[in-house]
Amino acid sequence: MELTKVTDRVWFYPFEKERDRPIIGYIKGDNMSIAVDAGHSDAHTKEFYSALEAAGLPLPKITVITHWHWDHTFGMHAVNGICIANDLTDSYLRQFKQKIAENGTEVFLSLDERIRREYDGNKPVIITFPDVVFTDELNIDAGNCPVRLLRSQAPHTDDSTLVFAQREKVLFVGDAAGGTVPTWVKNPVLCSQLADTIDALDVEICLESHWVPETKQELIDDLRSLR
Repeated sequence: MELTKVTDRVWFYPFEKERDRPIIGYIKGDNMSIAVDAGHSDAHTKEFYSALEAAGLPLPKITVITHWHWDHTFGMHAVNGICIANDLTDSYLRQFKQKIAENGTEVFLSLDERIRREYDGNKPVIITFPDVVFTDELNIDAGNCPVRLLRSQAPHTDDSTLVFAQREKVLFVGDAAGGTVPTWVKNPVLCSQLADTIDALDVEICLESHWVPETKQELIDDLRSLR
């Protein structure tokens, strides 16, 4: 697959249903580049890097994690540079690594057939932790490209981080707008709170991890439809 360009500074590597791979975002500043999420495995991460190299784009120096789920984080050990996540994401990763250490990798592989496809051939399951942990909000200047990381209430997980490329008016939502695993039910109160958070931002394009780009209003309307 090839990168999809959103603006002069923002791209993403497309999602894939077969192996439950989310998009991996890319924000290019004058001084550094930032990836959004680390991928489902090192194979996913390396494919993303190959796409960057093919497009003549530098590897990211920072990878920001939107939430702890495996398809966004289990490629962290293979990233270039450092990883940043909120403190609850860090805690959940540590808990899940302990769970696998105590019960074996089958407890992870049995969650979904798509996970088995990603780890076909007895690929190792490697969980690492972020290098930098923040609490509520963190601002990064990538060089004439300010990027804001902010925690938000969300129906998918309680550790959701939104990644806002401010001058580009692009918001990486991760899976925040989705339902709770494994039922996929969406709490309407949390949907409304997430909609309010997004509505307050000067955003034009929203990128969900397992979907195509949509406008801010399209996403807000979808979230508020559950009221």
